[in-house]
Amino acid sequence: MLITQLNRECLLHLFSFLDKDSRLRLSQTCRDLMLVFQDPLLWPLLSFSSLAELTKKNYILGPALKYLSVCWYSSRVKICNIEDWDKTSLQKSMCSQHQNIVSDFLLKVSDRCPNLRSLTLSGCAHVTDEVLIKILSSCPQLRNLKLENCSGMSDRTLAAIPTFAGRLHILHVNFCRNVTQSGLCQVQERCPRLVMQAIRSADMIADRTPEPILQRIPRKLILR
Repeated sequence: MLITQLNRECLLHLFSFLDKDSRLRLSQTCRDLMLVFQDPLLWPLLSFSSLAELTKKNYILGPALKYLSVCWYSSRVKICNIEDWDKTSLQKSMCSQHQNIVSDFLLKVSDRCPNLRSLTLSGCAHVTDEVLIKILSSCPQLRNLKLENCSGMSDRTLAAIPTFAGRLHILHVNFCRNVTQSGLCQVQERCPRLVMQAIRSADMIADRTPEPILQRIPRKLILR
């Protein structure tokens, strides 16, 4: 029996066991398998471990996408987090090669993936408030938003959460240095059921938090 004689449901199940590159290679063997590869139902989850992966054409963005993760662990992350005014010419040149990759990708997600429920970004320093707010306004089903080492975001993203992210249940803003304590307090006050985590963001001290801040921040906000 040929693989192409299997019904669509079986082929989708078969493809689901393969990674992105393997799916693409298999789809290139014939037209029928290419149609399976292009089926949005095959892509409810996408995970990327480098920015280079975002530029490949080995995945499909569609309304079936519910879980998305972009976690970039690279020495260049440290360079991205340096203030622009303090970067050397070489550092600016290195950033210019990739600074729009994640933002451009997320704008495509906001246009094509309205049913997104979970978004995790780590090491994506160049992602701006504008892009994150676009995600919040375009993906009303979003329940989990986990941001780590995203220095491009600020209180503007937090301020948009009560307006656009009514179903958001979990919010992490760890090592996001341009978030303030005031911004965290305000979003927690306006969204009391929101489970928040802010590790070392907003000038938070890892082992001790000043007493006045403890009185203002509800217990749900985890400080480490």
